Amino acid sequence: MSPRYFLGLLGLVLMVAPAIAQQKPTKAPIAKTAPTSSSGTRLVEKVTRKGNELVIPYEKYVLPNGLTLIVTEDHSDPLVHVDVTYHVGSAREQVGKSGFAHFFEHMMFQGSDHVGDEQHFKLVTAAGGNLNGSTNQDRTNYFETLPSNQLETALWLEADRMGFLLDAVTQPKFENQRSTVKNERGQNVDNRPYGRAYEIVGRTMFPYGHPYSWPVIGYLEDLDRSDVNDLKNFFLRWYGPNNATLTIAGDVQPAQAVRLAEKYFGPISKGPAVRNVKLPAPVLGQNRYVSYEDNITQPMLMLSMPTVPVYHPDEVALDAVADLLGGDKNSLLYKNLVKNQLAPEAYSYQSNSELAGEFVIGVMAFEGQRLDSAEARVRRTLAEFEKKGIAAADLERYKTQAEVNLINSLSSVGAKASRLAQFQTLTGNANLLPVQLQRLRALTPASVQAAYNKYLRGKPAVILSVVPKGKPELAARTDNFTIDKAGYKAPADEYAGLKYAKAKDSFDRGKQPTSGANPVLKVPAYWQQEMPNGLRVIGTRNDEVPTITMLLTIQGGQRLLQAHPDKVGLAEMTAKMVSESSQKYTTEELDAKLKALGSSMYISAGDDDIKVYVQSLTKNLDPTLALVEERLLHPRFDPKDFERLKKQQLAMVNDFQSQARVVADLVFNGLAYGPGNVTGLAVSGTPASVAAITLDDVKQFYQQSFAPNVSHLTLVGDVTQQQVLPKLGFLQAWPRHEVPALVAAPAAAQPDKTKLYFVAKENAPQSEIRIGYLTSLPYDATGDYYRATLANYLLGGAFNSRVNLNLREDKGYTYGAFTDFSSTRYAAPFTAQAGVRADATAASVREMMKELTNYRNGISADELQFLQASVGQSEALKYETGGQKAQFLSRMLEYNLKPDYVDQQATILRQLTVADVQAAAQKNLPVDNMYIVVVGDRKYLPELQQLGYEVVETSFANNVVATTTATTASPAPAALPEGKLKVEDTEGRKMKVKRKSGK
Repeated sequence: MSPRYFLGLLGLVLMVAPAIAQQKPTKAPIAKTAPTSSSGTRLVEKVTRKGNELVIPYEKYVLPNGLTLIVTEDHSDPLVHVDVTYHVGSAREQVGKSGFAHFFEHMMFQGSDHVGDEQHFKLVTAAGGNLNGSTNQDRTNYFETLPSNQLETALWLEADRMGFLLDAVTQPKFENQRSTVKNERGQNVDNRPYGRAYEIVGRTMFPYGHPYSWPVIGYLEDLDRSDVNDLKNFFLRWYGPNNATLTIAGDVQPAQAVRLAEKYFGPISKGPAVRNVKLPAPVLGQNRYVSYEDNITQPMLMLSMPTVPVYHPDEVALDAVADLLGGDKNSLLYKNLVKNQLAPEAYSYQSNSELAGEFVIGVMAFEGQRLDSAEARVRRTLAEFEKKGIAAADLERYKTQAEVNLINSLSSVGAKASRLAQFQTLTGNANLLPVQLQRLRALTPASVQAAYNKYLRGKPAVILSVVPKGKPELAARTDNFTIDKAGYKAPADEYAGLKYAKAKDSFDRGKQPTSGANPVLKVPAYWQQEMPNGLRVIGTRNDEVPTITMLLTIQGGQRLLQAHPDKVGLAEMTAKMVSESSQKYTTEELDAKLKALGSSMYISAGDDDIKVYVQSLTKNLDPTLALVEERLLHPRFDPKDFERLKKQQLAMVNDFQSQARVVADLVFNGLAYGPGNVTGLAVSGTPASVAAITLDDVKQFYQQSFAPNVSHLTLVGDVTQQQVLPKLGFLQAWPRHEVPALVAAPAAAQPDKTKLYFVAKENAPQSEIRIGYLTSLPYDATGDYYRATLANYLLGGAFNSRVNLNLREDKGYTYGAFTDFSSTRYAAPFTAQAGVRADATAASVREMMKELTNYRNGISADELQFLQASVGQSEALKYETGGQKAQFLSRMLEYNLKPDYVDQQATILRQLTVADVQAAAQKNLPVDNMYIVVVGDRKYLPELQQLGYEVVETSFANNVVATTTATTASPAPAALPEGKLKVEDTEGRKMKVKRKSGK
């Protein structure tokens, strides 16, 4: 599956950030020998902003134990973000011991001396925050965003696992997290279409023993041979404070941050010295052809060439090459492969890490196509690129968009902290942002061409072919590469003689810090107006940044096709066609004009609506709106565009069949909504329905469904109501008309008893499970639906929920399990879901049903307190960015909410009782009348048949539940072994074909 098929567009466009700058940042002179505190902490750098320059102001300190502390103030919201980045990733590992860095990321969440098992997630979540960690080749980071009164709690937690971890690392925890990591590998690599591509490119590109030659997540055999002592040594070697950067961003004073960092981190002893590593770039003497077979329908070609490490002076020029060659609809790869329908997708990009970089060209081919022809077209495209050269206008458009993207990458306190931590960790200079901007602005056609000539022109590449199983003849060429181990020399042992020395404190570290009063939260002040044509408009002034975010929602979507189920996919096809050429401009011209302004526009379709996302710099709002008018109100509906898009959409829906996650979603939705309900089908359609769509269908759907009187517009940005409304004349002139009434879907028959529907996916390393039913609850903000979502939080809505703790933390069956009420204006299913390792399929179904059943018996007072604290305090995180504000305001209009609904929710939450939660669970969890869907290997079917449910073998074809081929009457439930199942590879990609939520 192409990663772009299910891209979340909203995350790409609802971002805002500081103003574009021109001046160089100012560094205040610091006396580097003068301590700023009695404990010896030194202020070594202070960066301030002049005017509107693009810089993240901060103060940088170094503690006596070597810990680097960076503090950046942002008092616009009552939030703080804490990031601890360790300069250790998979590049610090050795042959035969891959995956340790990532494995240890998991272990760092398993408790420490003063923080109990599974308490890190619980304490942060109860404080109203969110948290996570990540590992890449070069670094590992741990981070949390919380209300500002919780800063001390965050630092206490992070310091405890830095200084007091190892005695809490036990063999059972080790085994549990080893199983979880294997589940993660199954989800992201082994059972994911094209999931092994980067792993194979890495081991082909880099010499044997190079730390980039193995994947970050590691190999299963290395994880199997590791033991708890290996992990402890890894911690002692790399997790000292002198190899870490602590970054605190948000509503904080530097003096406060220094005092708390000294208290909690200061007593931790310095670890062994850590040196930066530099290795020569890999050299390819010739093209290296490799291939593998995967459970896919569309072959994929990847060409990868070595380039430069991250932040190298030539990196920005190579980024420009990638964009000009294959970054948008004006690029040559798009023109030569996609526009002329020779491939559904073609792209290029740059990937840079601390030790090396690579330039990647990717082509997704249509089903049955040979990849040698794709490679030949790429070669011809490169030759054309060389002949054509770099056009100054094209480069200027790229530079404008890249600068806006750079700004948008700083949309929150978390984003700023992450950027500072990355700069500091990999370069020692946290103030690298102005350098990046200067390099970008200095690009010329000559410098970009020079970078292409130096690193890419005529250079050998790793050429990977990913082909469907049983189709090796589709590969670009016969494999010609084998790994050569002859030149490998094992590195010196870095783990001898390591000792664990605990810090000695002058305070009681076992006492969790008090938090103080919760910050005062303010829902954004907003204005509202209805235009004469019925278009409702809502907006808020956000003068922190010079940008505008617009979100137009056109109600209808796939539901308008209820009377025409043979045309499902038409709403999505219409959205795509409106995104193409207008009456005045071609698609390429529109995209070029938007890019030159630094603006973006995306249109997407869903079950209930079509959404139009627009982002613009405030200064470029007028020309951006002119282009929005062209695309939205004057689409060309070019037959050539339609032919191409239909072919692409058909390829996409044909590929659904090979993806267990998608099959599970579609089978479950089809059962829950019932036959004849288009909401139970994929918004993208079925192969039959997409094939039946005509251009006239698209024109008719557009003419009938696009109307202002069924639409609402949200505006967030640096503009007032009085300033922006006159600019919306084209929307005021948009003629209203009556949209066809929605045809009521047939009522879905609820199951008379819980049944299990099994879909075979032979040799699947993991099974996908869905359990649930179609509720009678449409979205509401203060009624039964809201109360149901509150009750669900403890069941499966939080990391520390019962379902996830059972299946992931206690049993090690999955990488993640959760439950969800997902209604919009219409009732939608309750769903419990997980991707589990194959040999735990039946045990996982049993445990999930056990949790659903037991939850009806009630919760504890402690659980209620956690629910109230977590949901209540998390309000501080809901309105930080322009995108969050736009979503909030859009919800106000969509559901006709009163301004005080947030206060009403707070009252409901505060007055919630244990009995209320139990009543909601008993009412909304009918465990005896649910659908259970399992997609997995048939060899585990006998175990499923022992669970006591009627088992129906189901065939799935053309993206619909086709037939039920057999029904098995199960015997009484048999006892299945708990926690004694063989650990295998697993799956669990968190992608839903449709994810509906009014929350």
